[in-house]
Amino acid sequence: MPQAISCNNMKAPHEKPTTQIDEIEPRTVQRADIAPADGFSLVVDGHFKTRYGSETAAREAGAELLGRFPMLQILIYDAATGKRSPLQ
Repeated sequence: MPQAISCNNMKAPHEKPTTQIDEIEPRTVQRADIAPADGFSLVVDGHFKTRYGSETAAREAGAELLGRFPMLQILIYDAATGKRSPLQ
């Protein structure tokens, strides 16, 4: 006589195995309406975008972005002085 197979521990064939994440890393959310406290940032059409550690890196990224999308207004924001300067 054949033995009965218990289905209690079996998963349906369409179910994917789940994995448990040990730790979820906190996200650093950068809001476009709040000026950054340090470094240099790109201001694209009036909204704060990516933060950079040096003015040179911010200007290079701004120039590359302006090359791809010439219709954008791009400024460089210096958090130390609180001033915005045009990308030249």
